[in-house]
This record gives sequence, C-alpha cells and structure tokens, in this order.
Amino acid sequence: MHILITGGAGFIGSHLTESLLADGHEVTVIDDLSTGQLSNLEDLKINSRLEFILGDLLKYPELDRLVAKADLIYHLAAAVGVELVVHDPVRTLITNVTGTENVLRYASKYGKKIIVASTSEVYGKSTKSHFSEYDDLLIGSPYRSRWSYACSKLLDEFFVMAHYAQTQLPGTVVRLFNTVGPRQTGRYGMVIPRFVEAAMKNQPLRVFGDGKQTRCFCHVHDTVRALRGLGEKAESAGLIFNIGSTRQISIDDLAQLVIDHLHSQSKIVHIPYDEAYEKGFEDMLHRAPHLKAITDLLGWKAELSLETIIDDVASYQRSKQ
Repeated sequence: MHILITGGAGFIGSHLTESLLADGHEVTVIDDLSTGQLSNLEDLKINSRLEFILGDLLKYPELDRLVAKADLIYHLAAAVGVELVVHDPVRTLITNVTGTENVLRYASKYGKKIIVASTSEVYGKSTKSHFSEYDDLLIGSPYRSRWSYACSKLLDEFFVMAHYAQTQLPGTVVRLFNTVGPRQTGRYGMVIPRFVEAAMKNQPLRVFGDGKQTRCFCHVHDTVRALRGLGEKAESAGLIFNIGSTRQISIDDLAQLVIDHLHSQSKIVHIPYDEAYEKGFEDMLHRAPHLKAITDLLGWKAELSLETIIDDVASYQRSKQ
C-alpha cells in the first residue's frame, strides 16, 4: 500500500512511519516541522520507500496529487501541547481546522480512507469518571484559550462525519488519551518527558495544580497498533474510537513513581495553574476512556505498562545527551 501521513515527522507520526515501512509499505510524509523534527526520521531516511516532503498543509500546492496517489491517509498534523495552545491560540485554530479541511476535501474527492487524529480534550469539562464516544461534550468558555484546541479538534471530527454523511468518505476519528513514549518532547508541556528529564537531573518535578487530577498514559507502540488496525478495517468508517490505557494515576502519584523508578533525589513542587499557564486556567479532574468500541472491532487493548513508558522515555533522553 501507499500511505500518506501528515505530521509524519512528529512523535506519533514517526513511530507510525517506522512501523509501516517495516512491513513493506510505501510511505509519503508531509510535515512543516513546526513541532515535528526531521531527526525523528533519521534512521529511516535511507529507505527508498519513504518520501519526505517539507510542506505546510495550509498552502502546499500539490496536496491534491499526494492524496490522489495514496491508498490510505493518516492525518496527524496538528498544533499540540497545552503550552502552545494557551500561548498561540490563533495558530492552533488555523492549523487544526484549515489543515484538516484541506486534507478532507481531497480525500473526499478521491474517496480515500482516512484516519483523523483527535483528542480526549474534546470531552471538555465533563465530570464523568470514564468517557464514551457517544457522550455529550462540555467545552469551556471561549474566554479561556485553553479550550481552543478542544474546539478545533471537535470541529475536525464534525468535518469527518459531514463528509461521511454527504459523500460516504471512509473516514474514521480517533480520540487519543495521553500517548507517551520515546521521541516525545516536554517542550510543549507533555508531563512524562518533563518529569523524566527533571528526575534524571535530580531537579524538582513541577506539578501544575494540586496534583490530584488523574490521567491514563498509553505507550506510543500500543497507539500505533490501534491506528494500524483501524486503517485496515473498512468497518471503522464513519465511527469514532477512543485509544488509551485504562490505568488511572494522579499527577502527584505519577511524579512520585518517576522519582522512585529512576532512583532520583528529586522533590515534588506544586505550581499554581495561573502561574504555569494563564489566569483562570481550567483543567479536567479525570480523563479515562471507555474502550468497548475499539475492543469490539479489533480486540485491542494497551499492553505496555506505565513503568515501561518511563523506562523508554528515560532511555531515549539518555541517547540524546
């Protein structure tokens, strides 16, 4: 198969590219390197089945051609990370909405199967303990730029569903719950890479808020298995799937686990949200997925432990020192 990956030089995209090439597929990656890194594809650049294009989905003139020759599209390109979203909300909205609109226009034109990456952020301020793809969504006020990312990705989802309803586009939405692993950077606020880097230097681990908020962390290799499985299933068209781990942990407990697991001398310090991000910043207390949809279709579940994630992130960071 010939597969197009937008954002393929990013954290998740590069692992997906690597997996597809290993199985003999031809892969075209388009990435503007705004958050992705060419170094993520360093070990793959000699592979004759990989084509890398430095391009912006908002204005790349040959996007039509790239989509037309693809058998399957993974649309992963997006503005990501809470810090980037809070400090550059305009870029977030334009990148996520217009970029997706452009890709879907051509995917619909040629009837191409497409997997569009969304996020658990779309569940918004709901206080439910676990989230299903059929749940109503509760997004915060537009006075809080923090919610611009959730709204932009939710609009992406509506675009997919509209194309499916109107042109039978075989589009699928995936809501990712805190995917983590090697190559992920803490530059945009990703918590485990930040914690691991600090712990390895015996520096304080900065926990934003009171640390009682809980999250579920999924290894990128498990996420890639899910993405590939959904890409191979015609039955995934027109549907939304949560992808994540079911192991919940508070951010305080996560910080302590990183310290203990890496035998660090670090201490935990708490930073108010107003200081970390912006005045009036709002966060979700809990974020855990129901996984019945993807389990019923693929038999998929996350297999790699949180401890393995910490080890792999630490190993990657050591390799870059």
